[in-house]
Amino acid sequence: MADPDRVKPEDRVEQKGLGSGDAPGSGGVSNEPAAGHSRPKEEGKARSEDAAAAGEEDEEGSSLHPSPAKKLKMEQDKKKEKRQKVDEDEIQKMQVLVSSFSEEQLNRYEMYRRSAFPKAAIKRLVQSITGSSVSQNVVIAMSGISKVFAGEIVEEALDVCEKWGDTPPLQPKHMREAVRRLKSREQIPNTKHKHILFH
Repeated sequence: MADPDRVKPEDRVEQKGLGSGDAPGSGGVSNEPAAGHSRPKEEGKARSEDAAAAGEEDEEGSSLHPSPAKKLKMEQDKKKEKRQKVDEDEIQKMQVLVSSFSEEQLNRYEMYRRSAFPKAAIKRLVQSITGSSVSQNVVIAMSGISKVFAGEIVEEALDVCEKWGDTPPLQPKHMREAVRRLKSREQIPNTKHKHILFH
């Protein structure tokens, strides 16, 4: 059906001229041929109106061949919706997990969430290594990476402590063994060791 804003003024006059006996869908045209009008002409007019409406829809952009800009926007919208759905799922999973924590686990989780490396110290360290100033985003990223790195070492040290039959708190020997194990698995780069290909 054509858009009412795009209907020609002559067509509107015909639609307004509906009689009380006309059916709403008939458009004021009776089934019997009127004087001066023949049925093939009416059918041809209806076909041309349908073709014009289809042409207008094609001009707006069909779903079969959208423009590259439209396609890019559609892809970005789909990715955004997908990300939001994944985020909502992750939040829901975390809420279920946190709600099942014991009191001790909840306290430890809260401490983990609150802990962070001081941004000023991270900024100084990165600037001393790179020799240039760094943005706040770099400092935030390095702080997060450092937190993850420290967490992996502590997790491995807890495994070492348990394997050796010791009880927490962690001792320096557990931390050293954890670092040694992570280096042997090549999860920590060994800066002192030079890998020589040919002897």
